[in-house]
Amino acid sequence: MPDFSVAVVGAGAMGCLFAARMAEAGASVTVIDVDPHRLDAIRTQGISLTDDSGERTVTVQAALARDFPGPVELLLLFTKGMHSAAAIDSVAHLRACAPIALTLQNGIGNAELLAATFGADRVLMGTALIPADLTGPCAVETHGFASLQLGGYAGADAAIVDGVGDLLERSGFEVHRHAAIAVAVWQKLAFNAALNAIGMICSVPNAGLDNPPGRRLAAAAVDETVAVAASKGLVLDRESILAQVDAALRQHGGHKASMLQDREAGRPSEIETINGAIAAEGKRAGVATPVCDALANLVRIIEAAALK
Repeated sequence: MPDFSVAVVGAGAMGCLFAARMAEAGASVTVIDVDPHRLDAIRTQGISLTDDSGERTVTVQAALARDFPGPVELLLLFTKGMHSAAAIDSVAHLRACAPIALTLQNGIGNAELLAATFGADRVLMGTALIPADLTGPCAVETHGFASLQLGGYAGADAAIVDGVGDLLERSGFEVHRHAAIAVAVWQKLAFNAALNAIGMICSVPNAGLDNPPGRRLAAAAVDETVAVAASKGLVLDRESILAQVDAALRQHGGHKASMLQDREAGRPSEIETINGAIAAEGKRAGVATPVCDALANLVRIIEAAALK
């Protein structure tokens, strides 16, 4: 899809990374955010991208949602999950362009929100396994793997998946297309449920969970996620998820989970789209999720105390 017009909603690390990479691949990219100062920096300075190919500055457009009329063929949602509904509402006017809408966010529920606005047959979803960090208002750094899982939410034509996948591959990402993407999304959900909330509650990086009680809690969260997914007809690979958890604990001991980063920065976390969502889905299906429920409640208590 040459000269694809793209809107990236959310100017965080992932949003800036994808915007810069796709612009380099020839797409016409506009970053949309609620922070006018960051948007002004992006508009005037471009995005400074540092990766395994070196450091360079990539020019992209930037705008508040109300100031961006389109046209747009692909809309990427890269906000935190708790901001998804508001972000989608802010760009709802773009449905007149009939864009493809893609979420690679953590957790579940984001694709459903996009489908309600843009139509289920225009929504793609997936996961992103990419280490990326903001190093300034409009600077992002990433190194190593950049793997994506991609598929249609419901009814999306395979040609749409392939077209977006081709653009992402030209943008330097390793893309794995799935006919049943929901399994991959829930696998990632189980991994996040195992590590994020516990790291945040205990205020420790991954290495702090590399002990018998930490591993027991992580495994229990995985088991509950697997059980809830099964109630929805999704068969997850428990051993593969636990192997990913083990690798994170042993090989990335210094990494702080995103929820812990949120706690330290005074931001709300994505608990409601991860452990909270698993507990809610379990309640609807009659599947017990005591560990995910407890972890979600502990995170809520910590966040409520921080607001006082």
